[in-house]
Amino acid sequence: MLYKKTVISSLILSALSFSSLAAESVLIKDVKIFDGTTNGLTSNMDVLVEGNTIKSIGENLDQQGVTSVIQGGGKTLTPGFIDAHVHLSLQLGFGEMMVADEYRFAIGQVEESEAMLMRGFTTARDMGGNTFSLKKAIDSDMVNGPRIYPSGGVLTQTGGHADYRMPNSLSKLHTNDPDPFVRGGHTEIVDGQSQVLTGAREQLRKGASQVKILVGGGAASPTDPLDVTQFLPEEVDVAVRAADNWNTYVAAHVYNNHGIRMALDNGVKSIEHANFISEENLDLLIEKDAWLSVQTLVYINTPAGVNESQKAKFAQAFDGLDNTFSLIKKKGYKKIAFGTDVIADHSLMARQNEEFTNRTKWFSNYEILRQATSGNAALLEMSGPRNPYEGKLGVVKEGALADLILVDGNPLEDLSVLTNPTDNFDMIMKNGTIYKNTTQD
Repeated sequence: MLYKKTVISSLILSALSFSSLAAESVLIKDVKIFDGTTNGLTSNMDVLVEGNTIKSIGENLDQQGVTSVIQGGGKTLTPGFIDAHVHLSLQLGFGEMMVADEYRFAIGQVEESEAMLMRGFTTARDMGGNTFSLKKAIDSDMVNGPRIYPSGGVLTQTGGHADYRMPNSLSKLHTNDPDPFVRGGHTEIVDGQSQVLTGAREQLRKGASQVKILVGGGAASPTDPLDVTQFLPEEVDVAVRAADNWNTYVAAHVYNNHGIRMALDNGVKSIEHANFISEENLDLLIEKDAWLSVQTLVYINTPAGVNESQKAKFAQAFDGLDNTFSLIKKKGYKKIAFGTDVIADHSLMARQNEEFTNRTKWFSNYEILRQATSGNAALLEMSGPRNPYEGKLGVVKEGALADLILVDGNPLEDLSVLTNPTDNFDMIMKNGTIYKNTTQD
């Protein structure tokens, strides 16, 4: 058995990689391939990886000169999975996050990123939180974790979804003392076009792949109902213009229809949640060729530590899921992202893979697998030149990046095999590096 591991040293986010198997070439023999796009498996195939790229796919490939051979045993080889809505920096409990310093946040990030990779998620679009240093640490092999497409600090208005001050906190008009989320770079509380513009530019300066703005109430926040619209149209417009100048896009958190329409009318290209979306607004989203990123895990299982008011909002959001997914199926729209959106609950995040089976009420196994692979990869490509990674993601095809999972079972027939990655994922490879290999046990 091989696992590539890391250790956290001292109090800062510095880790040392050891037991790495970054072979020059790896031949994976005798697998059934789900390529990320095709509704079916191709049997009796070999896959040759050279460096970080899939070099060849075919039957009985030549082993001569290959550094390492993995016997696939007729199991299923899939692309590495992509989660389009995570918060890697925000997995401490709500109470702990309000008092934690940056070192505790950093340790939590490392723990969660390593666990997420071992669940088979080789790429994550982080939709709010300061993960810039974590991304650099992962990319430089200091820490194990998925590729990160960071949004940085989310843009929220005063009293908005990411304003985590308590109702009795002193007004911003009378204090300059930021809360821990602002101080840690996880949120930007901004009002007016000038502040929104600065906030967006700050995230892009730091290396954001996309900008995240919160244009409606949220379930996890303490003071804003789900029906409220946040920011004015001109504020959303200036965030979109700032992102457009950097040749990338804006994603917007929103549940309610007024906020959805305002976001779409002002150029937002990815709507996050939309649990209450109307058919009229879904038609508008389709007309605008925007993405819809809807999640189930966080609504079916309310995160720990929330109060009664927050629980009621999570329940309200859950009640809207069936309508949203049913409308999507009715329209046959394909730009539907796969994500989880868990915050402040490490134990719930550990159930990330349940998102696969949660969606079977509305989608076929193939549709869900495509969403979590080639579909999400297409969403990531909207970052254009702000895309931090060169190469094709989400597919098992020649020339693509070598993000590969060897699954004991056929997820096209039974998605539940993906909910137990510890037992059912025999190999996890990201960027040509093997992080788990139990095929020789």
